[in-house]
Amino acid sequence: MGQHQTHLVRWGVRVWGPTQAWQQPAPTPRPGWWERVPSWTPQLGSLRLDQGVRARGTGRGDPGSTLSRLWPPPGGFPRGRRAGRAGPTGVEPASISGGARLCGDRLGPDTARVGVMLKMLTFFQGLPGQQPVSGAPDFPRSAQKLPSTSEAESEASMSEASSEDLVPSLEAEVATDRDEEEAGKKKKKSKGLATMISVFTKGRKKKGQPSLSETEGESESSPRPPAQLPTVEELKADLERGRLEAARPLLALELELQEAAAAGRASEEELVRRQSKVEALYALLRDQVLGQLRRPLEAEPERLRQALAVLAEQERQDHAAAAAGPPGCPGLATTRPRGWLQLWRDGVAQAAAERLSRRPAADAEGRTEAERTFLHMGRTMKEDLEAVVERLKPLFPADIRVVAAYAESYHAEFASQLSALTQFELCQRDTYMLLLWVQNLYPNDILNSPKLAPELQGVRLGTLLPPTQIRLLEATFLSNEVASVRELTARALELESNRWTNDEAPQRLDGHCHSELAIDIIQIISQGQAKAESITLDLGAQIKPLLLEELARFLRSYQHAFDGFLERCRQLRNYRANVIANINNCLPFRTSLEQQWQTPPDLRSSLLRPLNELKSHGFDTLLQSLFGDLKPLFKRFTQTRWAAPQQTLEEIVSAVAERMPEFSELQDCFREELLEAVHLHLVKEYIARLCKRRLVLKTAEQQQQLAGHVQANAQLIQQFCTQSGSRATWLHDALPTLAEIIRLQDPSAIKIEVATYSTLYPDFSKGHLSAILAIKGNLSSSDAKSIRSILDINTGAHEPSKALFSLIKVG
Repeated sequence: MGQHQTHLVRWGVRVWGPTQAWQQPAPTPRPGWWERVPSWTPQLGSLRLDQGVRARGTGRGDPGSTLSRLWPPPGGFPRGRRAGRAGPTGVEPASISGGARLCGDRLGPDTARVGVMLKMLTFFQGLPGQQPVSGAPDFPRSAQKLPSTSEAESEASMSEASSEDLVPSLEAEVATDRDEEEAGKKKKKSKGLATMISVFTKGRKKKGQPSLSETEGESESSPRPPAQLPTVEELKADLERGRLEAARPLLALELELQEAAAAGRASEEELVRRQSKVEALYALLRDQVLGQLRRPLEAEPERLRQALAVLAEQERQDHAAAAAGPPGCPGLATTRPRGWLQLWRDGVAQAAAERLSRRPAADAEGRTEAERTFLHMGRTMKEDLEAVVERLKPLFPADIRVVAAYAESYHAEFASQLSALTQFELCQRDTYMLLLWVQNLYPNDILNSPKLAPELQGVRLGTLLPPTQIRLLEATFLSNEVASVRELTARALELESNRWTNDEAPQRLDGHCHSELAIDIIQIISQGQAKAESITLDLGAQIKPLLLEELARFLRSYQHAFDGFLERCRQLRNYRANVIANINNCLPFRTSLEQQWQTPPDLRSSLLRPLNELKSHGFDTLLQSLFGDLKPLFKRFTQTRWAAPQQTLEEIVSAVAERMPEFSELQDCFREELLEAVHLHLVKEYIARLCKRRLVLKTAEQQQQLAGHVQANAQLIQQFCTQSGSRATWLHDALPTLAEIIRLQDPSAIKIEVATYSTLYPDFSKGHLSAILAIKGNLSSSDAKSIRSILDINTGAHEPSKALFSLIKVG
């Protein structure tokens, strides 16, 4: 469609010519001799004659436009001449052919001047770009009708309907800066036309009648006509320039069209033509509004508010149309609901898909592609939703629920991408990462973050994957993790045993032999537990017994490998150091089971059993040479018939003291346990020598002397072992009580001591008692039998806690 410019002529007639843009119509001319003209309407071009006869023209504007103006001049024609012949309606207008003749030749001077003016007007109509017609000047026409009384009321009602100010009001007039610019152009062109016309009116001005130039100057300052709806072309230009203020008059134009259809004031063809123009304008408006909302963070706040207001108003109109039921406007296609809000939501979903589907850049931390994808999507979603909360929520109407809309779109896209990922076979690492995001990071770190949690209350997003899919992934994770723990622990044990057999010296840490095996195993088990708990606590509870079973399997393998090392590698230089290092390994294992895992006592004892065996075998290996050195010294007791027991025992204690530095690299707790084993060995071997039945003392004095030696030796053993670090207090009564049984002569008193002794050492048997009573050569067999019967009463009363007499063989 060509662009045109309005040129002001004296009667308010718009003459159109090529220009850059549509302009506003000229202001109302100041009344002159045509004072009976009530108003002129710039939108329509109809020429109303005095008797109601209408002369129609076909200008270059929209079809059907008219221009109104009274005819004939006030006071009738000069000198009684008529402007035409009588007709059925009163006065029939004279024909105007090309503007050359008007109302015959017998017109007065004023009428002649008017004819000349019309000739000039016809001349302007013939300028390039105009369409000459016969019979009437080619006046410009607008797409709108001249409003009648009912139409004016309709316009007022439309104004009331849009009074909520949802869309910034579109000025009925063009903006002030454009008015000033256009006024200058109109003034310049109007003055040119006035100068041309003044040639024909010069010297013929009646007294009191303003000239054309005077009227033009006065009309410039005259009040503007009442605001009218802009034309389709003007709305199109405004929308193309991004002026969302055009939404209000466009809505009014739509309602006016509906009223015209309902009242039957237009033909079906006319309705289709006008509706197509309205819908084309709505398409422009929709693109402008959704364009602003597509990237709201980049839009200016005021422009964003305008777009949101238009969106809200259109949504209200959609609801109103739905509530009103099927449209009752024949000839019009159904255009509502337009669904702009849903289009906006679709745009949000598309933006979420674009944001989350961007390929993350490779990083230097060695993450897999799936891990980078999860991290990118999670970080993008959290940052974008926080931006929506901080920057968009204050601008959006509450009923649009902008935070929920963005959250739902991002959630749906996140879930879609994860669902697509599960269709492929995932490695162990990606399975864990997928569960971690679905069960922990997404609901806790994103949805329940401090900024988003209050905003997402009431928004039911659900889980990223279906529950059945999550259960399958969890089962896969448990299987993968158990297999991984088994493989890693076996590899760690293999590497450690290779160091033993290769005679590599263990590390020293704080003066103790140290091995990293226990730390590695505990870390492997703990990481499996921690990974499961990082997904959910329930999954952590499921994997715990599985990991403990793998730990028990490893400890049995560990004990077996250590026993093989003890048997096959005695000749190695670092043999004893590696034995000590493995004994020290039992401490972190035991601590972890007792404190970190908090296993039940029965399960803990079963898990610790391989460790206790490993420690015991290690102690036996370390003490084997020492006990071998002590064996001939203990034989002296029986060989000398206890002639010098104090001296013999002192040699034994000195031999033990000399070997104590060999055990300094044990952890303190294990060194104490080892000294307890030495303490037990000394007491056991001493009792074993008393039970050899090679010493029989028939007098009470001899028995009391032996009892004194035993008591003194017991004191020496207890003092040495306690000072060395032994905490075997349960051995303190073993030798003194036997010494008391040897010293006593009264069978009843002996029975009391035996009864007490059997409660302290439940493994004290009749055989051991008979061997001790054999020393008392003056004790009758009946008394000995009576004393032994005491053990029958106490048999089974106490379960043995620690072995002593069960380690002593009697002949």
